[in-house]
Amino acid sequence: MSIFGFFAYELLRIYGFFVIIYVILNILISFNVINNSNKFIYIVMDFLFKITEPILNNIRRILPSFGYIDIAPLILLIIIETLKYGIIRYSI
Repeated sequence: MSIFGFFAYELLRIYGFFVIIYVILNILISFNVINNSNKFIYIVMDFLFKITEPILNNIRRILPSFGYIDIAPLILLIIIETLKYGIIRYSI
């Protein structure tokens, strides 16, 4: 694996963690487990929103509406895992 492949793989891995954390925090905020007016939570959610929502919005534009169920993060995680597999498999 080249240095570019390693760097791309690690960026995809970290981005996948950011997507998972964003989804979990959104669920916890929706069920009032954590308070969105907390300054730290607000800063974290703002950062995660800015790095995940542009891609999630593009995926949502393509997907049909499933009502209140948002599967865009799941699709994004599948795309990330496919790219990671491609990097490992083809030794980019």
